[in-house]
Amino acid sequence: MFENNMAMYSRYLTELTLAFHIIFATIGVGVPMMIALAQWIGLKKKDPHLLLLARRWARGFVITVAVGVVTGTAIGLQLSLLWPNFMELAGQVISLPLFMETFAFFIEAIFLGIYLYTWDRFKNPYRHLLLLIPVVIGSSMSAVFITIVNAFMNAPQGFELTNGVITAIDPLKAMFNPATPTKVAHVLSSAYMTSAFILASIAAFRILRGSKHAYHKKALHLTLGAAFIFSITTALIGDFSGKYLAEYQPEKLAAAEWHFETDTEVPLVLFGYLNDDKVVKNAISIPYGLSILSNNLPSTEVIGLNEFPVDEQPPLYIHYLFDLMVTIGMGLTFLSTLYLVLVKWKQQWIYKKWLMITTSLSGIAAVLAIELGWIFAEVGRQPWILRGYMKTIDGATASPHVDVLLVVFAVLYLALGIGSIIVLRKMFKQNTAETELKELGL
Repeated sequence: MFENNMAMYSRYLTELTLAFHIIFATIGVGVPMMIALAQWIGLKKKDPHLLLLARRWARGFVITVAVGVVTGTAIGLQLSLLWPNFMELAGQVISLPLFMETFAFFIEAIFLGIYLYTWDRFKNPYRHLLLLIPVVIGSSMSAVFITIVNAFMNAPQGFELTNGVITAIDPLKAMFNPATPTKVAHVLSSAYMTSAFILASIAAFRILRGSKHAYHKKALHLTLGAAFIFSITTALIGDFSGKYLAEYQPEKLAAAEWHFETDTEVPLVLFGYLNDDKVVKNAISIPYGLSILSNNLPSTEVIGLNEFPVDEQPPLYIHYLFDLMVTIGMGLTFLSTLYLVLVKWKQQWIYKKWLMITTSLSGIAAVLAIELGWIFAEVGRQPWILRGYMKTIDGATASPHVDVLLVVFAVLYLALGIGSIIVLRKMFKQNTAETELKELGL
């Protein structure tokens, strides 16, 4: 019972850390891309509004990077302290991407510092833009290497386990496991998409508050245009992720869709509820949807959850996580599409109050979708921490006082969250874009 409690608290603490860190990690991956887009287009069009946009985004980005470093360090410590059995087993195999992630972050941090302190110091401004390329690459590769570790937990390979002893270790095979392509692509695309919607929500909020300056309108146009592209790619990659699950983690897909009996021509079930007999009620059913998601054909056979032992089945509530994530993603795609349609045919409707309110909430919605996606990914793997090799309860620490650590870190994250909001608010409230533009004579 004691070990069960410690495993439970270890899970709670890890979940809390990941839930908090993922916000800043997502911004850390996506915002450099948006800064690069704004500066590149600004230089190309000789647009001072877009150049100032890049400059202001870069200032705010530094704050999020600082918080991300703290929470990222906490995750590294917690892997060793809370999950020693897992690290003893998996650390021998998957340590290479963890090591490489450190170098990716070093590249990002070094060039970010140089980039920030060399504004207006190059006769050719394109040379300054070149300094941002390592920042974009470093931040994205940092996400790639960490996601590879997570992919390995879902589809472990590159080693042999005999009587508890690991042999025949192949780090590259472990890194390039079947889960890696779809997970890495989905993480990067969704991070770019989420960051675009966060920045779009800021621009929409300023317009909603009465600002009619071209600066905010150009920010809205740039961010929603990028959001449209990345939301489409995220949806396409999500389709590939469904096919990966059907082949390699069928129990996860079955639990997410409340699909219990192996069958063909299986519908896709959205929302609803399960009665006592595990019959789906009041759901939206899309004919052949799950079969098509699994392998593009209505006749595709989809493995049911009853094919797996009860103690190896994921919790059924992941169905709602999956549905909410997909629903939010579809809503955001529709929002960005609607904006571009209005730009083309009904420009007088672009800044309507209802559209600006919806857009100002899109950043929160995108972050929520990211959180739901990660919870679905992690809980959907349960009861395994290393699928097929080690269950979560066996990977956790048996040391006491994890419950105390949970409280301490909760207070820390609360302080970091509030502190970062206060700093960012003061940073931009006391030095508004309008003020800077007046100083530039714009």
